[in-house]
Amino acid sequence: MAKRVTSRTSASGGASNPAVAQALDLARQQGAVMVDYKFVDLPGAWQHYTTPIGHFGEHVFTDGLGFDGSSIRGWKTIDQSDMLVIPDPTTAMMDPFAQVPTLSLICSIQDPITREDYNRDPRGVARRAEAYLKSTGIADTAYFGPEAEFFVFDDIRFDQGPNFGFYHIDSNEGRWNSGREESPNLGYKPGYKGGYFPVPPTDSLHDLRSEMVLTMLQSGLDVELHHHEVATAGQCEIDIRFCPLLVCGDRMMLYKHIVKNVARKHNKTATFMPKPLFGDNGTGMHTHQSLWRGNTPLFPGSGYAGLSETALHYIGGLLKHAPALLAITNPTTNSYRRLVPGYEAPVNLAYSQRNRSACIRIPMYSSSPKAKRIEFRCPDPSTNVYLAFAAMLMAGLDGVQNRIDPGEPLDKNLYDLGPEDRALVPQAPGSLDETLAALEQDHEFLLRGGVFTKDLVEAWIEYKRTNEVDAIRLRPHPYEFALYFDT
Repeated sequence: MAKRVTSRTSASGGASNPAVAQALDLARQQGAVMVDYKFVDLPGAWQHYTTPIGHFGEHVFTDGLGFDGSSIRGWKTIDQSDMLVIPDPTTAMMDPFAQVPTLSLICSIQDPITREDYNRDPRGVARRAEAYLKSTGIADTAYFGPEAEFFVFDDIRFDQGPNFGFYHIDSNEGRWNSGREESPNLGYKPGYKGGYFPVPPTDSLHDLRSEMVLTMLQSGLDVELHHHEVATAGQCEIDIRFCPLLVCGDRMMLYKHIVKNVARKHNKTATFMPKPLFGDNGTGMHTHQSLWRGNTPLFPGSGYAGLSETALHYIGGLLKHAPALLAITNPTTNSYRRLVPGYEAPVNLAYSQRNRSACIRIPMYSSSPKAKRIEFRCPDPSTNVYLAFAAMLMAGLDGVQNRIDPGEPLDKNLYDLGPEDRALVPQAPGSLDETLAALEQDHEFLLRGGVFTKDLVEAWIEYKRTNEVDAIRLRPHPYEFALYFDT
């Protein structure tokens, strides 16, 4: 069982901090011999390094540990490479996958000279977003509840060179294997778009997901449910309970870590890539969110779908800034293989109760005021979760502060509308390049309170254009050979 610190107090400090004492006690009680320090790079992947337990003590939480920041994607240049990791003692837990007893800590990043938070540290952005929220007086807590989907495959091969480029995916439950010689082939392959909620044996990954959930629970995550998703070939969903913004970012990083490592333990591979399969559903991360002041939820009211004026203005902010927002919440070229008009994707920049063709839905499952929330359906799990949650909050707060009208709700099925009516519904950007251009023009709302910095926004845009947009644009697509070779 993965043990962890149970209370969440201050994120730094020495022996006077109860969380530091708990982290030190946890390491002693569990016989930790190594300490692992994890932090997130600009695109959103965990990085880490590990020290023997003898180098671990109270001083680590105040003095930090040094590392080379120039080797981290999107960070410092080589002439400014020295940086510090500052572990958060409230994240201390025993690593559930290490063969030797290892204490795991999630860290924020500081400059070693100024001791200021590093402006490109995504976790620092999330912390500043929470501080800014409190400073506005609008609310003191923003809750987020992401519904992350993923695929579990049995084999993945891909490579790229000057004269070739390919990928090949395989899954034991992929519908394309219904005719494969398996000695014997027992069938039970979910159909294309037919994977939603079948019981075993068609749902071949039930026990694997249950093991993922148990590992999450043992690691301190509050999990609500798991199930097979719509696509064939192992599309899954595990939902964690809503929690405050920074906590949710930490938990989603641990969530991804557990999903990938449990799959690897069973000689399978898990991916959060939004659209790995052609002709079937892609992978999203519908994100529920609400604002609270103390124990009082601020989104229930007497307006449309039982929403308050605050909630409607929050929606207005999300809709206004959605074209720019998607550069962060849907940050890969592959994200826009999923966000395609006409294929039941949440590309319509509108809001509605129950209507899943709108990008913002107001869930109507419960009449309890505490359950009142909005669901932003565009994001996908390839995002950097810290940046995504912070950016959504900043867009929503801009709506509240400036009383942005979200317009009329979209309560009709978009696919039943005529061409003229359909043309009146704004659409999400159709490519990463397009949404990066929108972010370039519309990012002032992110800079308030120093939450994001201009340097960070510019670094994000440059990194994405150079390493992803241009990298894809310059390479022949395999399908182009089918279309154009014999021209």
